[in-house]
Amino acid sequence: LDIRGAGNMLGGEQSGFINDLGYDMYHKILDEAVQELKENEFKALFEADLGEIAEALQVDCQIETDLRVLIPEEYVSSISERLSLYTRLDEIEDEKALEDLVNEIKDRFGELPMEVEDMCALVKCRWKAQLAGVEKIILKGNNLKLHFVSQEAESPKATKILTTLIQFVNRPNSGCSLREKAGKLILQVEKVSTIQELNRILVNILG
Repeated sequence: LDIRGAGNMLGGEQSGFINDLGYDMYHKILDEAVQELKENEFKALFEADLGEIAEALQVDCQIETDLRVLIPEEYVSSISERLSLYTRLDEIEDEKALEDLVNEIKDRFGELPMEVEDMCALVKCRWKAQLAGVEKIILKGNNLKLHFVSQEAESPKATKILTTLIQFVNRPNSGCSLREKAGKLILQVEKVSTIQELNRILVNILG
């Protein structure tokens, strides 16, 4: 990125096709392209790792949002440093590791700005979403959409998810709707504008 010039790709304003895709989607496509090369052209070199890598990709949850969830340039000026922190956040899988990274960031750069606090909270939301069987979160224009992974209709997990969602939607003044598209459930919730509200919804879905 330093050689080619990243522009504002890791800032509030992105440019080119990466702006259209979003950084998360761009990163996901890149991962999938690398995975495809490992499975085909370089299969012999990566055969031992394919099962583990494929499983990790399948349980991923993609997040799209128009909220300002990022590491501001004025907080961490180095592009390579910001990219490193984004990568480390993406790879964290438990509360202790996240807490350690947050403390490290505070020690190096000072108290977290709101954008970084929200980004760390979004990491936790991603974990909850994965537990609930959510493969995609769209939080834009004060509306939330949760796309659930396709499940076998008669499986216990699918039945549990469907029952929980129906109860959630049927609450008084829930502002929710539930529909099915291509065998996958989509929950839409109106008037959701913060990461904290997203977190509360995921907690309610998980019971």
